[in-house]
Amino acid sequence: LLLGTGSNILSALQDLFWLSKSKVEKQLQIISVLQWVLTFLVMGIACTLILMYILCTDCWAIAALYLAWLVFDWNTPKKGGRRSQWVRNWAIWRYFRDYFPIRLVKTHNLLTTRNYIFGYHPHGIMGLGAFCNFSTEATGVSQKFPGIRPYLATLAGNFRMPILRDYLMSGGICPVNRDSIDYILSKNGSGNAIIIVVGGAAESLNCTPGKNSVTLKNRKGFVKLALRHGADLVPVYSFGENEVYKQVIFEEGSWGRWVQKKFQKHIGFAPCIFHGRGLFSSNTWGLLPYSKPITTVVGEPITIPKIDNPSQKEVDFYHSMYVDSLIKLFDKYKSKFGLPESEVLEVN
Repeated sequence: LLLGTGSNILSALQDLFWLSKSKVEKQLQIISVLQWVLTFLVMGIACTLILMYILCTDCWAIAALYLAWLVFDWNTPKKGGRRSQWVRNWAIWRYFRDYFPIRLVKTHNLLTTRNYIFGYHPHGIMGLGAFCNFSTEATGVSQKFPGIRPYLATLAGNFRMPILRDYLMSGGICPVNRDSIDYILSKNGSGNAIIIVVGGAAESLNCTPGKNSVTLKNRKGFVKLALRHGADLVPVYSFGENEVYKQVIFEEGSWGRWVQKKFQKHIGFAPCIFHGRGLFSSNTWGLLPYSKPITTVVGEPITIPKIDNPSQKEVDFYHSMYVDSLIKLFDKYKSKFGLPESEVLEVN
């Protein structure tokens, strides 16, 4: 009887322990996602203001030294950046991954003797899948594609902000401009993969749960870059990227859409009115994304010839080939990741 009672107590304590561990892990997941969201939204501005403040204090020499370093190091982002495997392997990214969770699915091998441009779709609000899969090692990108160095391309303006630029570079993030891409694809050897979120800010304006659409019809610059460098094109689709935030969609011609387009044209990004869940409850509104699964599928590479000055006809040909490949990728995997067979990818 005593043995049985002891076993029951031990079992109860063990259950309590595992429950406690589960709660702690969930809180760590929330903290890891929250720090990234705040980094995305305010780190650049906050670091700039802090640096300006320090210049006005007795510690001004520290800020002055950093600014001197910034001038010296200004062009580093255009030359592949300064990635850190230590930062990419931080445990916080594994908690970030498990919050949703995020998965990376490999469908084909990539040759280390080639360079690649990955077209990532859709943008979503913050490109959570793109960041987790290609700027960290949380989903094992280096193990799944050995010998391939991923570079996630983002707004060049981010690299003009102190501290933020260094943080981004440590994850292998580079500016999405011609100088940076040209350098990586022509002066950095082979085995490089630049991830470009092709739809950009325009695509983010239309993302909403339950909608699978991409802005791609008139986005051909990445194809021209691929042809100029002979870099193979790889379609990538993230199922669930649009599910993690809810957004107010302004109709074409409305004042809200006019403001968004003006920001997009002059600054490079479009302000979205969106919300996720609250910090302490999933039933309240807040900045935390909803914990919906995101599965990023890397498709089959399209072999691209090297043409120094590709004609518009050649660009159009390989662009249409890429669009067809992306649609086939979507159709092949949509039912495996929760979409009905009748779902169609909308290409705008």
